[in-house]
Amino acid sequence: MDLLSKDRLIIRVDEVESTNLYLKETVREQHPEEGSLVIAEYQIGGRGQMGTSWFSSKGENLLFSLLIYPKDVAANEQFILSRIASLAVKNTLDHFANDIRIKWPNDIYWKDQKIAGILIENDIQGRHIENSVIGIGINVNQQFFPPELPNPVSLRQITGSEQDREYILDLFMREFFLLYREFQHGETGVIEDEYMLDLYRVNDYYWFEDGEGRFQAMIEDVLPSGHLILRTLESDEMRKYAFKEVAFVNEK
Repeated sequence: MDLLSKDRLIIRVDEVESTNLYLKETVREQHPEEGSLVIAEYQIGGRGQMGTSWFSSKGENLLFSLLIYPKDVAANEQFILSRIASLAVKNTLDHFANDIRIKWPNDIYWKDQKIAGILIENDIQGRHIENSVIGIGINVNQQFFPPELPNPVSLRQITGSEQDREYILDLFMREFFLLYREFQHGETGVIEDEYMLDLYRVNDYYWFEDGEGRFQAMIEDVLPSGHLILRTLESDEMRKYAFKEVAFVNEK
């Protein structure tokens, strides 16, 4: 944190279409310093991975986007940034609750419920990433969610008490840049190992579903590209999936 520029922008807005969009426009217009933030009380068009949406009541949760300039990250190995961001959120929430896990690729779960989501948008120049906008939504103080949401939960629901959003944001920034500095010092393997240890439904066989149907498998690996490698129970076969090509199945 002490290495961040004092000239970085911290932009607070009451309402915005998307903090990622706002920050990306700011980058195009003025090239702000690494560590710049856009923080919103409410997003009209909150987005998740691959076009999914993110719902959040006004003034109750943390909605923000962070800018970094990750030099020398190859476009085909950009998943390291997802590992760092999801670990930073997980490590932040560990201060408040047990059983926080990372659901591949980068949703954050408490037990079987989603507490946070991440959307990373990279500006790629040639074979490398020019800049990365990391959008994060954390359910902090929301107590009631729309019934159509499958499995949301908030920190307040878990802990039974209201939480300080600014304190949580400060914790996240510290956790993120500790990991980011590790990465910059070449400790990618340490981050990859920690990510694997913290994965949701790791180290056992669970039900999954792909285009051919349901099957039981164990998480074997997550590649630098972000692809998930599953080992099937029935045939001991290795299967490789991109995001949205396979789903976790909740057996009740």
